[in-house]
This record gives sequence, structure tokens and C-alpha cells, in this order.
Amino acid sequence: MKKKIGVFIMGIAVMGMLAGCTEAEADTVSENLSKSADSFKVVRKVVFFNGITDKDLLIIEGRCSLGNQDSDRRMTVTCKTGKDQYKKHYLGLSDNVSFFAEQLEAKKEDPFHYKVIIRPEAVVPDFDLQTSGNKSE
Repeated sequence: MKKKIGVFIMGIAVMGMLAGCTEAEADTVSENLSKSADSFKVVRKVVFFNGITDKDLLIIEGRCSLGNQDSDRRMTVTCKTGKDQYKKHYLGLSDNVSFFAEQLEAKKEDPFHYKVIIRPEAVVPDFDLQTSGNKSE
């Protein structure tokens, strides 16, 4: 009897793990595209516009990443402008100012593999070392 209960519990656990591993192809591709964009590999056009006057306030185009941790009233757009050169734009959103972002080029992404991007500066942060031998007086 104990073996049957153990097998039943093990079967439920395996089914739960398998159910948790399945993800829609579109979700995987979307996540991979977002990671590529955050690595400046996707060309985007971001338009900020006034919804009342129907006029564009700002258009940003290039290899840009949208602010992932922005608040509801703030939007940042960081763009790679050259080798090791970046520009960051801060924009305030309001009731009448909004934005849309468009991906300008198609990008091949594998729906069957996740991307994991590790940046060395995230693992080993940039720091200044001060010892007794290099004090400035």
C-alpha cells in the first residue's frame, strides 16, 4: 500500500514538473527578442506622441532598449550609438503623452532555446581600490 501511495505522489510530482516546463512558442520567442533588444541587437523606432494634439513629441530610432524597471509615469530609452557609446533618454508620461515602440527589422529567434546573457560587469562589479600606498594628500 505504501508503494502505491509513493508511486501516486511521484506521478503527480512528475506531471506537475512537466506542466510547468511547457511554454508557448510565442512566449519563448518574445522573451528571446526582449533579451536581444536589451543587448542592442534589435533596431527599434520609439515614438512619443501627444494624444490630444496628435503630434509627435520625440522619435528615437536605432538599437534601443526600453526601460524595464521604469515607473508608470517615466520611460527611459537607452540606445547604442557606436562601439562602447550609448545615449539614455528620460521621458515623462502623462494623461495625454504616450508612446509606442516598433521593431523595424525581423530577427531570427529560436523558439526552442532560451537565451541566458551574463555580462561580466554584473558578476564582477566595477570598483575602485584604495590602499594606503595610493592616498592623495
